[in-house]
Amino acid sequence: MNKISRRTVLGAAAALPAMGFAPAWAQSGALKISHQFPGGSIKEGDFRDRLCRTFGAEVEKRTKGALKFDIYPGASLVKTNSQFSALRKGALDLSLVPISYAGGELPELNIGLMPGLVTSYEQSATWKNAEVGKELSRFLLDKGVVMISWIWQAGGVASRGKPIVDPEDAKGLKIRGGSREMDLILKEAGAAVVSIPSNDIYAAMQTGALDAAMTSSTSLISFRLEEVSKALTTGRGKAYWFMLEPLMMSRAIFDKLPKDQQAVIIAVGAEMEQYALAAAKEDDNEVARVYQKAGAKTADLNEASIKKWQAIARTAAWKDYGSKTETCAKLLALAEKTLA
Repeated sequence: MNKISRRTVLGAAAALPAMGFAPAWAQSGALKISHQFPGGSIKEGDFRDRLCRTFGAEVEKRTKGALKFDIYPGASLVKTNSQFSALRKGALDLSLVPISYAGGELPELNIGLMPGLVTSYEQSATWKNAEVGKELSRFLLDKGVVMISWIWQAGGVASRGKPIVDPEDAKGLKIRGGSREMDLILKEAGAAVVSIPSNDIYAAMQTGALDAAMTSSTSLISFRLEEVSKALTTGRGKAYWFMLEPLMMSRAIFDKLPKDQQAVIIAVGAEMEQYALAAAKEDDNEVARVYQKAGAKTADLNEASIKKWQAIARTAAWKDYGSKTETCAKLLALAEKTLA
């Protein structure tokens, strides 16, 4: 690594919250990757955990052990909603986290779960190199975060009652949407919204605090929501719920690394995107099998249903988001260019 002055280290340390750990460049230990999802191994478990482990192993291999990584699943190192802020401060090295979770801190990031704005994996794959992706990457970099892997996931709805297919099906129910913008269209549809991270959905549905929850296909499986659900609306084929869950790195940490190590991280991160795409699509199909086996009724979305949700999104969520800041308006306009 590049030589770091005592003043730099002390200054960064003073800025860290009292989390009980320091960034990897300030100590001899491995870089830390945090996420909120269930842990496993490189070969088994939630693909987001497997991706982090695969990423770490490959970077370690290509840097001949100069960089090593420790994986902390299940929000065991940093609380779910604190991960993004910890990245910005240099208190956390890397995290795979739904980017819209940071929407309260930076409203621009709610673009990562904007209902109806992304409706297919093919479209989501264009974001990285399109104007919207470049602008979002620049925005994050300015805020202290480096995009390492662009990961998109389609989502579905687990319900304690009937399947939630059209907006009218949500009326009168307590539903978790996953972002401010999702909450806006649920309210427009007549639902009461509940704002909690995905790792808290099970308990809320079990107690009846939630009637239904929107989340990614992988989370619908990993958090075992089939145990507390009677119906599932899948995201396979068509969806209006697509979440950007990137692997990100603290710029404060990234900038301390030699150029060759930075290049390896970026290269391996890009390779992980195809891995994530295949795994996400597989889970879109697997989730239906899991819920059917548990006795839940499953339903898929059609083009007419997508259009209904999209119409509400345009007037409620998109309009609201675009009015927040100049950057929000710019990101929204650029994102709309990717729509077919």
